[in-house]
Amino acid sequence: MKRLREVIMTINHKKSIYKGKVINLVVENVTLPNGDTCDLEIIHHPGGSAIVALNDNNEICLLKQYRQALRQWIWELPAGKIEPDADAFLTAQRELEEEAGVLAEKWQSLGLTHTSPGFFTENIYCYLAQNLKSTEQKLEHGEVLEVHWVDMAIAIRQVVTGEINDAKSCVGILRAANALGLL
Repeated sequence: MKRLREVIMTINHKKSIYKGKVINLVVENVTLPNGDTCDLEIIHHPGGSAIVALNDNNEICLLKQYRQALRQWIWELPAGKIEPDADAFLTAQRELEEEAGVLAEKWQSLGLTHTSPGFFTENIYCYLAQNLKSTEQKLEHGEVLEVHWVDMAIAIRQVVTGEINDAKSCVGILRAANALGLL
């Protein structure tokens, strides 16, 4: 008997439902590893980058940003969507400058995270940025946010208590803490 994890899913056919500026919704008829056939709704997204920017005072950049989908303000790391023909690292550099008004000399990859793999193809690439210097913030039309610098230990505690509950930010902060030897 084959183990299920050794068998991959087969896509029998796809139907495009919606194509927008950021996402594409497709219904895929698939044969699952166990032999069952079903329709799955898959949202395709180009992915993004999130940055843990750590200054010389051991503070990280957190954005208090209004998110209409949630209809509330949430705490997040600087982050953004990967544009066509761009890569994750260049996206990280661009977003840190645009959203936080910060440039970094030292960068370290913290790996990627899948945001909601049951139906969403988005991957977020996380980075630790250090040796920072200020530059001009360049917010895009429609971005509403405040830039805050928060002690790393406090940010870790805010992740644990749920005050910071944005998934990419939680993953990025904890991975940066681990890379810095704080966990």
